[in-house]
Amino acid sequence: MQLLATEGINLPPSIVQRGIESYVLHMDVGNVRIETPLHEKRIAAVFRGNGPRVSEPVGASGSFDSYLLGLAVSSGASVVRKLVSEISWDRGRPQLTCSDGCGAAYDLLVVAAGVNSQALQLFDEAAPQYRSPATLKTFICEFKLTQELIDKHIGPSMHVFLLDIPRLEFAALIPKGQFLTLCILGHDVDNELINAFLSAPEVTACFPGAAVPSPVCHCFPRVNVEAAMRPYADRIVWIGDSGVARLYKDGIGSAYRVAKAAAKTVVHHGISAEDFRQHFWPACRRIDNDNSVAKVIFAVSGLIQKMRFLRRGVLRMTASEQQRRAARRHMSMALWDLFTGSAPYTEVLSRSFHPEFPLMLCWNLIAGNLARRRDNVAEEPSHD
Repeated sequence: MQLLATEGINLPPSIVQRGIESYVLHMDVGNVRIETPLHEKRIAAVFRGNGPRVSEPVGASGSFDSYLLGLAVSSGASVVRKLVSEISWDRGRPQLTCSDGCGAAYDLLVVAAGVNSQALQLFDEAAPQYRSPATLKTFICEFKLTQELIDKHIGPSMHVFLLDIPRLEFAALIPKGQFLTLCILGHDVDNELINAFLSAPEVTACFPGAAVPSPVCHCFPRVNVEAAMRPYADRIVWIGDSGVARLYKDGIGSAYRVAKAAAKTVVHHGISAEDFRQHFWPACRRIDNDNSVAKVIFAVSGLIQKMRFLRRGVLRMTASEQQRRAARRHMSMALWDLFTGSAPYTEVLSRSFHPEFPLMLCWNLIAGNLARRRDNVAEEPSHD
C-alpha cells in the first residue's frame, strides 16, 4: 500500500477488506501472537476479483484488480474484453487475434496473464526464446462466517501454521470481511494433504465449536516458483507471475516492481529486446537472486516443522520477544517478514547474522526443552 501511495494510488476502505494488525503462529507446541514489529509493516487484505462465489458481485467497489483497471481507464486506457486466440507478427509488430476473428497489431505487447492462463502457450511460435515459469499447485478456499464470529475467533490477525504434516510448506488463514481465506502451499497438494491439515487440532481450534465448516468455494491455482526464461523480446515483455515473482509471497509487490521497471525502460530507452535486457532484466534478476536465498530460508523453516525441539525454542524466543522493543525482536521480525513477504529474503537472512540472534536462539532452545523435560518429570506418577 505504501508503494502504491507513492504513485498517487490510495486504496479506499471499500477495497481493503480487513487491516491485519498481527499474526498468530500456530505449532503443536503452542501458539504465539506477534504484533507488527514496525508501524509501516501492516498488511491489507483484499479480494483480487469479485470475491467468493457466494458473495454478491462487488465490481470496482470491492475488487482490487477492478479498482486498478478503473484507474487505468481514467488515464486513457481502452479495455477490450475479448479472448485472445492467436499471437503472430504483422510487419514487425505483435498482432493479437481474438476468438471472434477480429485482431489488431500493437507497438508493444505487455503480458500480464499469470500462470493459470492458457495464453502463455500462444507464444511458442511468436516468441520461441520465452519459456514459461516453473509452477507449484496450491489450494485456496473461502469459508463464510458472520463478522462477529470472525472477530471473536480470528480477530485482525493472519493465522499462520507451522505443522509437521508431510508435504506441507505453508498455510495461513486470512480474514476478509465475512470470509476467511485459507491458503495452502506444499508439494503435490491433494485432498489427502488438505484433509490432514483441516483435521489438525491447531486448525480446528480457530473455528467456532472446533468444527471447520464446508468451504463456499475453492480452487487449485498454480504459483510461480521459478522465473521464466528470457521474459522479454522485441516489442514484448512479460510481467507478474508470467515472468518473475517473489517465491510464495508478495506477488502484487513484485509485479509492481517489475512493471515499473518495464515502464521506465519503454519510456526512457525503447522497446527492443536489447533495451529490455539492459534496463528491465536487472530488476527481474534481483528478485530471482533473492528467491535463491528464499529456498535456503524455507529449507530451514522445513527443519523447524519437522523437529519439535526446534519448535519449542522458536516459540519460547518469539513469545519472550513480545515484551521487548521492536529493534530487539529478532525472531519476531524474521518470522513476520518470512510469512508476510514484507522484506526481501536477503534482508531476512542478513538479520539472522546479528550477534544477539544466535545467542538468544541457543538459550531458548536449551531453556524451552529443559522446561518441557521438567514438566514431563513432574507429570510422572509416584511409586512410593
